[in-house]
Amino acid sequence: MVERWKEQGRRLKRETYAVYPAYQDTRSPWYARLFAACVVGYAFSPIDLVPDFIPVLGYLDDLVLVPVGILLAVKMIPSEVIAECREKREKVMAQDKPVNRAAAAAIITIWLLMVALVVVLIRRALLQTRYRLLRSVW
Repeated sequence: MVERWKEQGRRLKRETYAVYPAYQDTRSPWYARLFAACVVGYAFSPIDLVPDFIPVLGYLDDLVLVPVGILLAVKMIPSEVIAECREKREKVMAQDKPVNRAAAAAIITIWLLMVALVVVLIRRALLQTRYRLLRSVW
């Protein structure tokens, strides 16, 4: 069973490297290129949306989001384009793993916005509590 999981992981990696040049191909529709760019960017991003140290959810993105995203991207890209990119993928895999700094920046921005939202909500709750306390005293 462990060997089967390892093989699935290797296949997913190969498909990711096939989608990488496919999203740059102008024969693909714009929506497929955009979706594939987001999926590949997230897969190659050095930062996860949900950090791995969070139990269960931390690995959920690696086990669900990336494989489903790659599967959908492959379905959206024309078959002749993905076939050519599968042939090119060995050359792409021989190079260093691409790092998508734009995806990392987007993920950091999402995290900062979430932190800001939490701060605003906590501040609002504290101010309402303070207002209620002052009002009950008067």
